Amino acid sequence: MTSHDVVAIARRALGTRKVGHAGTLDPMATGILVLGFNNGTRLLQYITDGDKTYQATVVLGAATVTDDAEGEVISSADTSSITDAAIENELSRMRGTIMQRPSSVSAVKVDGERAYDRVRAGEVVELAAREVTISQLDILQIRRLGARIEVDIEVTCSAGTFIRAIARDCGAALGVGGHLSSLRRSRVAGFGLDRAISLTQLKSEQFTVLPLTDVARATFKVRDLGLDERSELSFGRALTANSTDDIYAGISADNELIALLSNKDGFAKPIAVFAAAK
Repeated sequence: MTSHDVVAIARRALGTRKVGHAGTLDPMATGILVLGFNNGTRLLQYITDGDKTYQATVVLGAATVTDDAEGEVISSADTSSITDAAIENELSRMRGTIMQRPSSVSAVKVDGERAYDRVRAGEVVELAAREVTISQLDILQIRRLGARIEVDIEVTCSAGTFIRAIARDCGAALGVGGHLSSLRRSRVAGFGLDRAISLTQLKSEQFTVLPLTDVARATFKVRDLGLDERSELSFGRALTANSTDDIYAGISADNELIALLSNKDGFAKPIAVFAAAK
């Protein structure tokens, strides 16, 4: 199942075509896919930009064309000489802000086309490295299974980080090849598994939706608005800045999301207005 398949299910369940998601999940992956609909789609770009947490299993001893278990194996090697300390050493090099090359079979666009479409057409694609931040990379368990090693990891990272690339690069550095065999996303920005519903619940319409104000509070810092400020923002007018945050939510005394604000030249300017003028 693709992320687009989930959006299609949500469109039927919510009775609207205006549904989007905050960051694609690979078809092999499980876990959280944040959906927004109608006015909520205007918040998705900010959720997408937030950091994310994953649990994954890296397989050492085989490299694949897709850097995951769904791709054809292109090389294999014996891992009997690889120590736990060597694995920890290579993974530790990826913590912090690093340059990472995305997987060739990814949704990154090359001259207007998705990289995975070019690969499927027979092209050899190697994407340019980009800066990402991996704030957490913990080894949960190491298992030795014959000629291969499985390493369970937990990763917290910035948007745009490829967990498949962590597996690929670790295996390459150790000289045995590596790929990802499982991937589960447990958090996207302010949304964790504790807030999630299952696909079964979505299909059967057994769910409640999060109010926009709750979403804003989970995603941004908040500016509490007075009645006069609420009125100014609902007309699209700027307020005097009282925060150093780049983007924050303006919420009224009756807990309504009025606007998203951005500071510029001493003013808090509305970049998205959600409340109608009164």
